[in-house]
Amino acid sequence: MGNRKQTVVVLGASPKPARYSNQALRLLDEAGYRVIPVHPRVESIEGLPVSAGLTLIDEPVHTLTLYVGEARSTPMIPDIVGLNPHRVIFNPGSESEQLEQKLRAHHIEVIHGCTLVMVRTNQF
Repeated sequence: MGNRKQTVVVLGASPKPARYSNQALRLLDEAGYRVIPVHPRVESIEGLPVSAGLTLIDEPVHTLTLYVGEARSTPMIPDIVGLNPHRVIFNPGSESEQLEQKLRAHHIEVIHGCTLVMVRTNQF
């Protein structure tokens, strides 16, 4: 849906092909999105350059898709809000009431869904 050149940030990107976050970034890349995986200790995933952190991303972000649990996302709330994405997708297992409240307070759209399903069914 919309512009295929939209930037999508995958927080919790994994270099392991079996992980959902890895499958999502491959699917998004194949669909023509600009994908930025975020991982603190990996330089490249599936041929895509990795950002070590959200604060290092200096371009407009349409979608942030979360693959980290609440314990990992809570300390990152200021960085997530500071990234100012158009929307944030909470994939199963990434739910956080505190983060959701902060996003809504900053008028950032919140979606509970599965990125893989959304891309495959053209609802992304």
